Amino acid sequence: MAPADTAPVQLHTVPAQPRSAAPPGPPPPSAPPLPPPPTLIGSVQRAMRLLETVAVHEYGAPAKQLARETGLALPTTYHLLRTLVHEGYLRRDKGLFFLGEAAERLSSSGARQKRRSTVVDALAHWRDVLGVPVYYAVYREGEIEVMCVSDTPGNPAVEEWADFRETGHAHAIGQCLLSQLDEEARRDHLDRYPVQPLTPYTVRDNHSLLRRLERIRRMEPVTERQEYALGAVCAAIPLTLGTTAATMAISLPAHQTDRLLPAARQLQTEIGRMLGSLALSISM
Repeated sequence: MAPADTAPVQLHTVPAQPRSAAPPGPPPPSAPPLPPPPTLIGSVQRAMRLLETVAVHEYGAPAKQLARETGLALPTTYHLLRTLVHEGYLRRDKGLFFLGEAAERLSSSGARQKRRSTVVDALAHWRDVLGVPVYYAVYREGEIEVMCVSDTPGNPAVEEWADFRETGHAHAIGQCLLSQLDEEARRDHLDRYPVQPLTPYTVRDNHSLLRRLERIRRMEPVTERQEYALGAVCAAIPLTLGTTAATMAISLPAHQTDRLLPAARQLQTEIGRMLGSLALSISM
């Protein structure tokens, strides 16, 4: 039997669809813009470099050497040197350049600030250790000068209700400073600032004060109880360094009088430990 005819099977293929791309995401955040570089004044930088280089040469240096050491062009160096000489920051002598008076004033001012900082830090340390206000004063050119006071709200300093300079006879600071002077200087001070009673406890006259000052032993704490201000007692430690009469002092409320001398002795011990570092700072 003949085989049946079969129609050929046709296969239809569907063309592949292209894969759709993923939707684009948000763009990455842009980096914040860099701050603009600081504006520097080149001429100032070069002038400061010259000053620093001149300061290294104790015996002066010529312009060509300064130009070489600073890396500046010689014409620029000459221009800056002339300007610095004109302003007093440099001086020229026989072709050599030295630091001038203006630069030296800057240096001495910085040194004074450093010395003052030393004293301020010391007072704050003793204030915290002793729990009392601490004062620093000197006798300079015939005047009592309270240079620094370190206190806290819980332990406030005595209020200066009467000028400390004019009432040295009444407070421990003044009595301590006057005790370090010779007799002529004491009398000169009292001629300008005679004794006047401030409280019922104040010494009564110049003669009585001079007798008291003569009895004060060298390097002994000087105390006063309510002579300057009612309700306050004070003690001062003498500091004589060279020709400078100086003192560190403390104060307490009158009801704590029993603490006065022990605290003063402790302060004197603390000062003794630091006297070497304070010696150059004492005049501020």
